[in-house]
Amino acid sequence: MTPPESTSIALELAELRRTMEVGFTEQRGQLALLVQRGEQTDKKLDEHESRLDALERNRWPLPAVAAMTGVGALVVSAWQALGK
Repeated sequence: MTPPESTSIALELAELRRTMEVGFTEQRGQLALLVQRGEQTDKKLDEHESRLDALERNRWPLPAVAAMTGVGALVVSAWQALGK
């Protein structure tokens, strides 16, 4: 027969092993969740990047419009000054 102390030690070791397995399983689950959230964030970031690129491509050429307005105002001013 085995001494009662070795049985007690074996039971404690089995309990410790079970506790460690449960802890590792929880950690794996949390890591998997973090990986999934990271992938979702990367996907959203890529979507926002493509939307921003599309907006930048389709925006009005505001500096060119401002320059043309300035030149037009200069022409009208010169025309009025010469016309008087």
